[in-house]
Parts: sequence; structure tokens; C-alpha cells
Amino acid sequence: MSTILPNALIQRLGNDPFFDKEGFLAAHHADDKLTSVRINPEKPSPLLFPLDHQVPWCPTGYYLEERPAFTLDPLFHAGCYYVQEASSMFLSHIIAVLGLDSKAVRALDCCAAPGGKSTLLNARLSKDSLLVANEIIKNRAIVLKENHVRWGTANVVVSHNDPSAFKRLPGFFDLLLVDAPCSGSGMFRKDEQSIDKWSEAAVKLCVERQQRILSQVLESLASDGYLLYSTCSYSQEENEDMVDWLISTYNLESVPIPVDAEWNIKETQSVKHQGYGYRFYPHLTKGEGFFISVLRASGTRSSFSLKKMKSDKQAVSPKDLKGWIEEPQRFVTLVHHQVVHFFPEAHELSVKALQQVLYLKNAGTIAGKWLGKELVPAHDLAMSVHAEDALPFVDVELDVAREFLRKKMLDVSLFSSIKKGWCMVKFNGVSLGWVKVLGQRVNNYYPNDVRIAHL
Repeated sequence: MSTILPNALIQRLGNDPFFDKEGFLAAHHADDKLTSVRINPEKPSPLLFPLDHQVPWCPTGYYLEERPAFTLDPLFHAGCYYVQEASSMFLSHIIAVLGLDSKAVRALDCCAAPGGKSTLLNARLSKDSLLVANEIIKNRAIVLKENHVRWGTANVVVSHNDPSAFKRLPGFFDLLLVDAPCSGSGMFRKDEQSIDKWSEAAVKLCVERQQRILSQVLESLASDGYLLYSTCSYSQEENEDMVDWLISTYNLESVPIPVDAEWNIKETQSVKHQGYGYRFYPHLTKGEGFFISVLRASGTRSSFSLKKMKSDKQAVSPKDLKGWIEEPQRFVTLVHHQVVHFFPEAHELSVKALQQVLYLKNAGTIAGKWLGKELVPAHDLAMSVHAEDALPFVDVELDVAREFLRKKMLDVSLFSSIKKGWCMVKFNGVSLGWVKVLGQRVNNYYPNDVRIAHL
């Protein structure tokens, strides 16, 4: 595995007025590795590690002095924070500048796995918004779903589709994020293996893939909707040249984003249309290499109509979830093979439309399995910020929390205050999952597929 940066890349960057070769190389050869996390505002809890200082462009983002063992932290598994690279948190600033944090929108994160940017969107957009997080690769879509389950909100749909599927939803989304698969040069510090994979041929291949994805998904953007296009590449072909291609081909307008000079984020402009882009360099900003551009759809665009969509009466109503979720009247249910999902009532017809044209991995939050007149609660419900506060729970110490996350048998004496039945296991006031108290024993219902294998 090579740690020598590709000479062809260095030569290309030499044409950039913001590029400092010595500083760039020094940043890549430094031993210190940056770690940053983004706090889930819906799950406040005292963390087990100290926060260093805030990421300046993201109010919930923080750098850490050193990287802890996240796998052993119950609060990581509870979704109290997300480990995310700081540069990509600039998305938070963009959402605030565009005013998308104060009105209901329908948003699509087209290439969403593993979920850093889509959970950020979910946290930063208005709570009345609907987010579709899509991933084409099957195993990555599973990870995406798991991360949104941890995040805990019901206004998210996770889908597993090729971008071409979104052509069937013309003008459906007010916000479209395409964090495009790229040549990855911006991640050389974080992932040294990516150095060996980089080549000028790989850049060309990525450009073709990026254009294919964008051409297939852009039809789903509404009139006056915003496209956020980003990469973790330094290559002009994947960044500014792509902005020019988007403006020329799809009648988009570039949108400038004000940036604090102290952040050292470099505003660039594309050659042909002077479209604005924002570059992050590791020798200038405290983060990895990143590029993002904001474009707006101008002119009148065709729009998907929800008028033909009708509500379906479900075998399980929100009233049946009383005692399990807070304010059940705010939600609607969807039942599939006895599995009950719930999501905000305002998005009922939108979710219905998504069901008809997409393959969905998950819609809203799974409450559990309905057996006659009884709900067997799902792990997703234990992770949900909408779970009823009055549900039985026991708050445990760190060692017990870790045993629970390993799916080990817990001492029944810990649950002496609980009568028989379902009970949440909490740590620092945040739910980790379910146990069922059965007199002389306690059954651990933590899911096998996400349990901690080794301490």
C-alpha cells in the first residue's frame, strides 16, 4: 500500500490558485488523525468522551481530542451521535442559508449510505419534512437503514433503487442531494488504500458515472428546487466542470453560499458559467478534502400529482399504538405482513406514491408485529424518539449496557421494579433496546445482526 500521493494529481492541483503544495503534502504526512462527531439533537445525553471544540459550520458538530472506541460506547449504538467527517457537515450551513430548516420539504439523498449526510439532513431540515434516503448497493442499503433506525425519527423512507427509478417521480422533490461516487482523492488522509485506486482513468470513469446518476435523477427535482452536488474529490473534472455541465444541460442556476473567511473554505467558480463551488483542503481547513455546489432548478418543470393517491384503511390504526408511541393521532400506519410501520400523517400520500414506484427498505418507524390484538414491539420502536415516555424501563450501568449490547443474559434482580412484560433497557437516559421480564428470568431482545461481537 502506497502513501505517496499521485504525481498526476499534484500537477493538476498546481493550477489551483488556492493550492499550496508544501502545506498539502505536510497535511497528508502528519500523524494526527481528525475525528469528529455530530450530536443527535433529539437524543440528548451526557457523552462518555470529552468534546474538543465545535465544527464552525455545523452547530451540532464537534471535534474530538482523540478517537474513542465507538463500538464499546452504548450511546453510539443508541444513536446519540454520528461519527462524521467535519468537512461534509458544511451541508448544515447550506440548509440554514437556503432557509430549508423552517419549511416542510420533500428531500432525496440519492447516494445516501452509510447515512452521515442523510441523518444530517434529517436533523437540520424542518421536522415537518419528508426525507428519502436511497442506496443502490444492497449491503450498503442495510447499513443505511440501521443508521436511520438508530437516529430514531419517523419522517424517513429508506429505499434501495437505481437512480433511474426516480424518473417516475417527476418534480417530486424540493431538495436533491447527490453525493456522487468519485475518485476519492479527498479521502487520501483518512483512507490510504484509496491512493492505490486513484488514476486519471478512474477520474474519467467517475465523471461518466456521475453524469449518468445526475441525468437519471434530476427529473425528480421540482421547479425552484435545489440540487446539492458534492464529491470527496479534488479533480476539476468531477467538480467545477460538472457544475458547468449541469448548468448547460439542465437549465440550472448556480447559488452562492456566504462563507465566513475564518473557515478557510475556498469559493471557486467554474470556467464556462462561473458556477459557484466550495472546496475544502486539509492544509487550510480542519477536515478532509471535499467539494460542494448548490444549484437551483429554474423554469417550469413537470410535477408528479398526488391527486390520484388515496388513503388505505389499515388493520392496525394509530389508536392501537396508544401506550407505545407519543401522540399517536399525529401518525398513520402501514401494515405489511403483520409488521406495523408508522409515519407522520402529513406524508401519507407521499409515502403511498413512493410505495408504488420504488423498492422501499423501510418506511417511517417499525412499531412491531401485530398478533391479533397485541403488539410485539420492534427494536426500531425502542430506538424511536416517538416512543411513549411512560413505557417501563430500567437505566443500567455501563458494564450492564455493554452486556446487553452483546445480547447476553442479564441479572433478573436488575428488573425487580418491573412486573412481567416488555421493558426498555436505558443507559444515561437513552434507550438501547428491549428485554422481556418473565418472572425468574429476563429475555434479551437485542437484534443479533447489530450486537457487539467482542469487547
